[in-house]
Amino acid sequence: MCTLFNTTVIAAACLLSASAGAAPQADLPARLASHVRAIASTEHNTGTPAELEKAALYIESTLAAQGYTVRRDEYVFDGHKVRNLEVSISNTAPGKQPERIYIVGAHYDSAPGTPGANDNGSGTAAVLELARLLKGLVPAAGKELKFVLFVNEEPPYYNGPGMGSRRHARALKARAANVEAVLILETIGYYSNASNSQRYPPGIGAFYPDQGNFIGFVSTLGSMGLVRRTVSAFRDASSFPAQALAAPSFVRGVTWSDHTSYNLEGYSAIMITDTATMRYPHYHTSADTPDKLDYASISRVVEGMSSVIGAMLQGR
Repeated sequence: MCTLFNTTVIAAACLLSASAGAAPQADLPARLASHVRAIASTEHNTGTPAELEKAALYIESTLAAQGYTVRRDEYVFDGHKVRNLEVSISNTAPGKQPERIYIVGAHYDSAPGTPGANDNGSGTAAVLELARLLKGLVPAAGKELKFVLFVNEEPPYYNGPGMGSRRHARALKARAANVEAVLILETIGYYSNASNSQRYPPGIGAFYPDQGNFIGFVSTLGSMGLVRRTVSAFRDASSFPAQALAAPSFVRGVTWSDHTSYNLEGYSAIMITDTATMRYPHYHTSADTPDKLDYASISRVVEGMSSVIGAMLQGR
């Protein structure tokens, strides 16, 4: 039914220098909290277009202040003009396409009726801070890192052609881009040490702890290798608890985010998550507000992921 990986990989994270984000960041919890409050204090989706635009503008201004040039991918779906937002770090020869592309992404819209602080203000804030931490990174020759913030992940667009990630993945496939790995940060802000605070799909729980105090690395079987490499590198870089699951697509929850858009195009893509509805009591409710999140734990996840991503970009 599932595959759990506890193996240790070569310490690739040591390739990442402190200047590229490996050093502890004392102000990181406050930064993350500030982003979540700005983006996800009110409902923001195509049903509330002014708030969705406000979130998009905040993301753009934050990335621009970090020194990035923000690319807008604007499109119209169901009569709504929306946009994905993308910045990149690249080490490619002028006029040449990257030999290998790595994507770190999250959706910034909220579900109807909820501010979406955890789903997915937490993931959006993490991507913004990863972009800041890794700004000075110089990838190995031929590699490019894309930070992408997607629109329209939530209903009524979920699992359909209006999803921002579906559009992004199809565009990459159309130009035969070599996407090496896609890491999607999805609902990463809630943790509990209480017994029985974590639930699982049927048949899965026997392999995992009953405490919801870990970050999960999740994929379908087609991205099993990426799950194994990523969780092992995270464990090498961080003492924060981490669990991994690679399971068939019919297992509840393993396809529930933007990583599936890339899987459908044949790319290796995984979701990094606190498991959302299987742990978080305020999932898709009006109570999913910024005060519910554990910013100290999110910051530990972000610090660990900065090392993981840096190692991917600087390794062979």
